[in-house]
Amino acid sequence: MAENKRNYWGWGYADFPFPQDILERYKILLKGLFQIQEFEQHPTIAVDDLQLRKPRFRLPTPLAAICSASNFDRASHSYGKAFRDVWRGLHGYFPNPPDYVAFPKTEEDIVRLMQFATQHAISLVPVGGGSSVCGGIEPTENAHYAGVISINMKHFNQVLEIDIASRAAHIQAGIYGPALETALKSHDYSLRHYPQSFEFSTLGGWIATRSGGHFATLYTHIDEFVQSVNMVTPMGKLETRRLPGSGAGPSEERLFTGSEGILGIITSAWMRLQDIPKYKKTITVAFPTFEAGAEAARTLAQSGLHPSNARLIDAMEAFSNGLGDGQSAVLILGFESHQRAVDYYIQEALSLCKAHAGTWDEKRLKENTRSSKGDAWKKSFLLAPYLRDEIIKLGMVVETFETAITWQQFPDFYKNVRQAAQEAIHKHCGMGTITCRFTHIYPDGPAPYFTIIAKGEQGKQLEQWDSIKAAVSQAIIDNGGTITHHHAVGKDHRPYYTQQHTPLFGEMLKAAKQSVDPKWIMNPGVLLEELE
Repeated sequence: MAENKRNYWGWGYADFPFPQDILERYKILLKGLFQIQEFEQHPTIAVDDLQLRKPRFRLPTPLAAICSASNFDRASHSYGKAFRDVWRGLHGYFPNPPDYVAFPKTEEDIVRLMQFATQHAISLVPVGGGSSVCGGIEPTENAHYAGVISINMKHFNQVLEIDIASRAAHIQAGIYGPALETALKSHDYSLRHYPQSFEFSTLGGWIATRSGGHFATLYTHIDEFVQSVNMVTPMGKLETRRLPGSGAGPSEERLFTGSEGILGIITSAWMRLQDIPKYKKTITVAFPTFEAGAEAARTLAQSGLHPSNARLIDAMEAFSNGLGDGQSAVLILGFESHQRAVDYYIQEALSLCKAHAGTWDEKRLKENTRSSKGDAWKKSFLLAPYLRDEIIKLGMVVETFETAITWQQFPDFYKNVRQAAQEAIHKHCGMGTITCRFTHIYPDGPAPYFTIIAKGEQGKQLEQWDSIKAAVSQAIIDNGGTITHHHAVGKDHRPYYTQQHTPLFGEMLKAAKQSVDPKWIMNPGVLLEELE
């Protein structure tokens, strides 16, 4: 699709034909749950009608040639895609857009942008696909800076080299998920990293945010695929050595992975590849309770079977996505392999599930067809961000938060975080629901992912969500979890990330930033506090 079809205020494409039957079904469900008589109506604002602040500084001619000050570019780089971003964009609230959006084509372009920004106290915000849900690409409002340039990496979109012997590829950071997989498929390879944002996110964004992919066990985080990284910083270029492994001190690429743009801009990386799977099998398993399903998930995670998919979904969320009966938790269990049939592995996994009261359709195991329930989940999974935007337009408060915790702590953690969320929903919205699923499972713990849908009060939805978010975030930290498992830190999570890590580590991170970015121009306010 053409680039100008991207939605400037919300998810995906502006002309995406969201299935109206699904939306109507959710409207009926929401009216029944929350006693709603009429929904709000929010027609979208044409991007050319937005009254954006004029750029606060002028660019030299060489930089002006690679920069844009159009309403579309500036508005679409003002926010990410979290609830608070979509709500503000939908209502035409853009008080602090970037002054310009740069589209560099070479590393030398980036160097020139950094030199100009350093000399004139301009902050730079690296942007991949713009799918951040934690304030990771939002321009700073700090008066220390004379302005902001967002740097869009879309021209860095090539697979540069494939090392067949090492099964690795040198890939530019601005390439989007679908284009990357298409390029690798012609060589019978895959990166096999599929975050929900896959269609609208980039390799550089995945690396900068320590992205988590769709696969539930074994290779889940982008870290595990990164072999080396090329980065441009205000103090020069960095290129780490390609190695299969090393015991030589802290590794450079591990510091850059998850740095969220505060150290520099990732321009390319050597990535470890996978063979395209030839054998796949998926089945859904029902459990009488979410807790029983969690015990089965723990057993699976510790079994060494390494299912590609082991997504446990509570009864209410499963039902709303066409998976269950509304009474049972559902585990989507899948295996795949490049080398051998997976029937043995799925039978072993099912025997573990059976020990925890899991049940499934035995006929499905003998069929060589795709599961209709699995397809229903996949469809709902891909439609979920679009549906979220449609529900926001109706005036609802809808958002997610995710974390990870050890198995030992999980029962109390799950109870306490849900209670904190329910109390916050009741206090700030009156009525609302919270559901949970596991996106990933590890031998030592799961990654719970919560979804909140609550009744919004017209014009106050942002305040309502911010209050709920603060309560659940503090509950996560107080109960031993991580503030984020795969959504990154950004500005939204920074106060809680500061509580999560030790104070001395914070000083170490500041020192690292100071060494490559002494003027603190790179993405201020993310990971670390801004300059005073």
